[in-house]
Amino acid sequence: MVHRLESLVIRHALRLPAPAGPAGQGDIAARQFDAALMSVGFKLSAQALRELSGLSEGAVVDTAVRTLDTVREMSGDHVRHNVYFKDFPANVPDTFEFWTRCVREALEDGKARSSVLAQLRNGVLNLLTLPSYGTYRHTYEEMLAAHDELTAAVGDRLTVLHLGGPLDAEVTALYLALAGSTTPLGEEHLTDLGVLAGHCVDGPQPETIPVRENRAVVNAARVKAGSGPLLDTVTDVLRLACVLADGDVSLQEPTRFRSLSRPVRRALLAGLDSVVAANPAKVADVRLHREPFKRLGERLHPHEFPQWPYAAEVFAVARGDKRVSTFDGRIEVLLGAGDLTGAVALLTSAPGKLLRALDRLLREAATQEERDAVVAAVERVAPEVSGRVLLSVREHLHNRAEEAGRRRVFVNRLGRAHVADDARPAVPEAERKRLIALLDAEIGRRLPVTERLLVGPDVLDVALPLSGRATTAGLGVLPRGSRSPVEGELLRFFVYWKQAQRVTDYDLSALLLDEDYETVSWLSYTNLRDMEGEHSGDITDAPDGASEFINLRLGTVRGAYIVPQVNIYSGEGFEEAEESFFGFMLREGEQQGRPFEARTVRMKSELRGPGRVALPLVFCRAQDGSWHARWLHLYLKGAPAQNQVENNRASVATLLRGIVEREQLTVRYVTDLMANGGTDVVPWDAGAVPDGPVTYIGLERPEGLHPDSVVITPENLRDLIPE
Repeated sequence: MVHRLESLVIRHALRLPAPAGPAGQGDIAARQFDAALMSVGFKLSAQALRELSGLSEGAVVDTAVRTLDTVREMSGDHVRHNVYFKDFPANVPDTFEFWTRCVREALEDGKARSSVLAQLRNGVLNLLTLPSYGTYRHTYEEMLAAHDELTAAVGDRLTVLHLGGPLDAEVTALYLALAGSTTPLGEEHLTDLGVLAGHCVDGPQPETIPVRENRAVVNAARVKAGSGPLLDTVTDVLRLACVLADGDVSLQEPTRFRSLSRPVRRALLAGLDSVVAANPAKVADVRLHREPFKRLGERLHPHEFPQWPYAAEVFAVARGDKRVSTFDGRIEVLLGAGDLTGAVALLTSAPGKLLRALDRLLREAATQEERDAVVAAVERVAPEVSGRVLLSVREHLHNRAEEAGRRRVFVNRLGRAHVADDARPAVPEAERKRLIALLDAEIGRRLPVTERLLVGPDVLDVALPLSGRATTAGLGVLPRGSRSPVEGELLRFFVYWKQAQRVTDYDLSALLLDEDYETVSWLSYTNLRDMEGEHSGDITDAPDGASEFINLRLGTVRGAYIVPQVNIYSGEGFEEAEESFFGFMLREGEQQGRPFEARTVRMKSELRGPGRVALPLVFCRAQDGSWHARWLHLYLKGAPAQNQVENNRASVATLLRGIVEREQLTVRYVTDLMANGGTDVVPWDAGAVPDGPVTYIGLERPEGLHPDSVVITPENLRDLIPE
């Protein structure tokens, strides 16, 4: 358990919990540890190196073993990355030449000859039936022997691990940060929160847990420990039941409830009863999730507990035995009757719903008086709305300008995306501008006041993480919509997957588009070599894990966009496979080395989405020829099998246009508001840091910052979202 907790702190905070152990002469072991970290793109801070040097050699070695396991997994170096073409990226054959060679070898194989001849007579040949196609023809060690050692370069990644406090203090701080997050967490972070909540159930707790999914995970730990859950809606109880059943806490997917122990049944029923007893109107929320409540009632047996009559009422509503009107239903009745002013007046009692309905209300307002009523209502309730909702509405209004494009991009909570024509009437421009000014003022009022703010320039175009589901777990991953510079001559993508039970074939591809989003070319198993780069070869079965790579020379790329994608050709989905992840590396033109080198990895993210085509990010060329990455974290539904880059070019281009042309709220927006509020905002150029405490926002924490400084990096960027 200690190893797992240490790993969580390192992954989430890039902090090495202060090692425990006897004092000694560990300086040599500490330097060796630092060198081993550098070989995979990490490094100890000066303070961490000094601390380890004062420990015994055994304590340093134990720490090194555990830490190296964690950071290797973070960068994808914990598995063996082999390639089909041993010399990749050198000596990759022409596609037709390669396929011809595979056919020739099959005809020389006595077992395969008759089958191949029969296929050739029919005029259609299945590559997967050729013995030399799709499986490694050499060992991992033979592949390593074919490559020179990687030469160090200034541009190699070095992620610094800073010294933290004692493990218990670091774990508690991480738990409080995740549990008290003002934005929803991604699936991986919710899982981590569950581990931390179980460990910290008897320790300090956050003052508030504003996100319902986070609260459900914490409540599950409390119930398992025999403590009372924190509940104030009937849906809180349903979410808690889903977590206890290992189901979907977001309530988007159906949960199969298991038999529950009597103490758990009592806790859930007592919770339902107390919520409805305190506010009987809350029973109306049951209608939003009638089916799951019905299924839950079958497991809770509320008739066995007559002391909780309000809980029984919840399930009567779910079964339809008792009718109640919902808040949303009352709003629809008013709007249907043309009483927009009445609907606005009712919505002021639910400020969040008012803000979310803002676009519709403005479009349906028939008179200036009604439009003024909408704006006035927003002005009254804005101080009561969460910062995340304010920011989301602010971003929405910015993209609803009359001159904006008429395409809508829909992305659900799981990253599934599609695009549709926007047939909505425009939002009245005068009200749009008034509301933007109103929201800017309210958001600015909530931002922290600090005398001096240091800002790394590369963080300014990082999108605000309004939802943890707008990103994925991994190394160097940024929220959807973020822009980050790409500096290097060689860009190399990689995908790794390991099947759990069935033969599984993932295909790494790269689609090249011009300024008008028209196809220029692509690299895939059907086009192994082009003037831009090379594909490492198709692997079609991964019982022990498999990797594919694409190597691109940025200086020769035709077009304006590079869209890497992972297509599931056959077998297990991303969520079914034992492991699957994508990433990219950057190298200088003369750097050699193996196909995979951990210290050149700039990003590695897990593939755990619901679709059959993954679109992690896109690379965009600016007018001056420079490149930047635009983060997507999207999944297309795709076909059940045989997905290929050639077949989804149109849908990818359409989606890409909608994403690229949409503007996100970024860190720059927040720093501009802070500057307007009187904060001294200073760009930080990686020089000397101030002696006193400061607030710092950047992609990485600088060494030497005062210990009382407030530091915000991508690992805790959610802290920028005001409550």
